Amino acid sequence: MAFHEYRGCQLAYGFAGAGPPVLFIQGVAVQGAAWRPQVERLREHHACLWFDNRGLGGSQPLDGRLSVERMAEDARALMDARGWDSAHVVGHSLGGLIAQHLALSDRARVRSLSLLCTFARGRDVTRPSARMIWLGLRSRVGTRHQRRRAFLRIVLPPEVLAREDPDAWAERLAEHFGHDLADAPPVTMKQMAAMGAYDATARLGALAGLPTLVVSAAHDPIAPPRLGRALAAGIPGARYVEVAEASHGLPLQLPERVNALLHEHFLRASAGG
Repeated sequence: MAFHEYRGCQLAYGFAGAGPPVLFIQGVAVQGAAWRPQVERLREHHACLWFDNRGLGGSQPLDGRLSVERMAEDARALMDARGWDSAHVVGHSLGGLIAQHLALSDRARVRSLSLLCTFARGRDVTRPSARMIWLGLRSRVGTRHQRRRAFLRIVLPPEVLAREDPDAWAERLAEHFGHDLADAPPVTMKQMAAMGAYDATARLGALAGLPTLVVSAAHDPIAPPRLGRALAAGIPGARYVEVAEASHGLPLQLPERVNALLHEHFLRASAGG
């Protein structure tokens, strides 16, 4: 990991590989290292950069009010630190909103967009369904074991939890997330508030012509496919893919599928197709 000071925060980031640049942006309460399954594959052909969002993990202190706009500025500052004039930008969940804002505010810096398990309007997610209210409550109340199990039901589909060891998954995801699934990092609610305040819906048309891939997971209770379809429909020319056997943890659950989609998208964008 390396550090770059920007607007009162020591932003923690990592980089690996060589080739066309790829910037990875994570979602709520997840450290940048959760992109490891993508970086390990894509670094063979690309220069990869990932980071902890402001106030999370190694990127401290938070230093002031959090917003999607400010987190997009952080991402751009890290591109500057690496000397990148542009990059393929990949965002998951909240990271998808940050990626959208980076493209809307500084399109020349974005070679392509890959928007995974995400949406255009944050309040569609921060005003949750009855199912998400129940799962969210269960992930915060009860024993640590119960909270872990409830969180797993948010990020993994039922079929996976029925046939695989949930405790092994909890341990694996804790390593990627940077914290035990029973615990929410202190910055979580501030990230949720920042997400809920952001809405790119009316501006999506301005991204016409920017190579964009939108990927949704059929079992995702946070960013259900209807939100992904609406996002893709709002960006003229965007390609939409729905993964039937996945949930919100798609990049960690099915890394090979996600990596193949990203690699293909980067090649298409570079070829102008």
